[in-house]
Formats: sequence, C-alpha cells, structure tokens
Amino acid sequence: MDVFEAVAEPSRRTLLDALRTGERTAGELVATLPGLTQPTVSRHLRVLREVGLVEVRVDAQRRIYALRADGLVEMDSWLTAYRHFWADRLDALEEHLTATLGEGNRS
Repeated sequence: MDVFEAVAEPSRRTLLDALRTGERTAGELVATLPGLTQPTVSRHLRVLREVGLVEVRVDAQRRIYALRADGLVEMDSWLTAYRHFWADRLDALEEHLTATLGEGNRS
C-alpha cells in the first residue's frame, strides 16, 4: 500500500487530522472515531505507520502517536503539478466577485 491508498480511507484521514495539532495516545485516537472499535482503529494506525505518515512511541503502558510531516512529501510533490488549477479558479472567483459586487462591496 502507498500513501495515496492509505489516505483514501476516510477514517485514516480523520486520524491524521487529529494528529495535526500534536501527539495523541491510542485511546484519544480511538475516541475520534466513535463508530469503530479499538482493534479497527489500531489496524488503521498500523497502515499509517507502514506508509510513513505516523510514528509511535511507547510510554509505559501507552502508545503515543505523532504525525510524520515528511511522510506527506510524496503527496505534496504529486499535487504541485495541479496547484495552478486552484490558483486559476481563485483568480476567476475574485474577478467574478469584483464584477458582480463591485470593488467596494466585497467582504
């Protein structure tokens, strides 16, 4: 499995979102996915570890997970070729708003 396959699964994206703000224990991460059991969340975390998106350290009886930002490099590199589409769309939106609302009426 690669990074793209790993993040294609919505529960794994939820786990990554939870880790954006800092380390979390396994229990805290299970709580972010209330419809899933602890073993299911553990399997998702294992996939994220295997593709290099998260790392884990053991602290006594707890497993503490952290985001590995360098694991996102592959995705970022791939998305670079598509970023100009977003910029073009935002420029078009700005032009539309200016034409529709007038320069002084935008918020």
